[in-house]
Amino acid sequence: MAGRTRLVAGPADAGARLDQFLAAHLQDVSRSQIQRLIRDGRVSVSAGEVRASLAVTPDLQVEVDMPPPVPAVPAGEDLPLSIIHDDADLIVVNKPPGMVVHPAAGHATGTLVNALLHHVPDLSGIGGIERPGIVHRLDRGTSGVMVVAKHDKAHRALSAQFHDRLVRKEYLALVWRAPAAGLRIEDPLGRDPNHRQRMSSRARRGRSALTEVIEVEALRGVSLIRVLIGTGRTHQIRVHLSEHGHPLVGDALYGGVHKRLPTHLAAVARLTRPFLHAARLSFTHPADGRTLTFEAPLPPDLDAVITALRHTAARA
Repeated sequence: MAGRTRLVAGPADAGARLDQFLAAHLQDVSRSQIQRLIRDGRVSVSAGEVRASLAVTPDLQVEVDMPPPVPAVPAGEDLPLSIIHDDADLIVVNKPPGMVVHPAAGHATGTLVNALLHHVPDLSGIGGIERPGIVHRLDRGTSGVMVVAKHDKAHRALSAQFHDRLVRKEYLALVWRAPAAGLRIEDPLGRDPNHRQRMSSRARRGRSALTEVIEVEALRGVSLIRVLIGTGRTHQIRVHLSEHGHPLVGDALYGGVHKRLPTHLAAVARLTRPFLHAARLSFTHPADGRTLTFEAPLPPDLDAVITALRHTAARA
């Protein structure tokens, strides 16, 4: 039942939770699916904040944007894939910006998994039907290095390294102002209680998170920084830096987009995504124990911004 559905609550619906109301009126849609739709911002109401526990009142108007169903088994697609390393146990790729890692609601095709299934037919099945070989993820707007397991033994070994914080993950980010090199942020993170699309340190049940700024290049109002993360929470770098006064340039969700820019920062107006790139990944090879390090250069859109900012800063 993909598409938009509009519902109006009647007297008999009064007092029900929003997710209960939708489960009662949407055929073949489970309550857990409805809660996911609410979290993904696909439900709107005529009054009040959209949340699963919202008490329904008579005449409340609710609109649901149902995404097309995701195929049970993703199909391989001949999509461009930048392969950095490929052996019998794993493959390392440079994920382009704008590509979702695995199929999900609203993204049934065109994902990294679809590309991998075309190029690598024997991926590990531990990640499940929709996430074969996927050991870790990058946000849709984030580019850079990812490692993918080719078989279950490699998947278990790599997953253990990520879990035990033995993988070194370095990112390049452009942020507002200049954080101190050595800044260490350890605020626990979870779902923002007031904004379901955001993560926050104000969550009731935050999970431990560690972000460290290890290099800073000041560029007159913004800074190119190298960030090391010891955990991999959703939106971790974006949230930590924003809450400490240094939101990522181009990140509309966490306050990183400014409408009025001084002339010397005009280049950042080109950004259509948060300036965040997974630049370097180091881990132990699951088969032979070698320490491997892989790097990916800044993609053209981010590199062009940095080149322009450095040129402007040099003339100041």
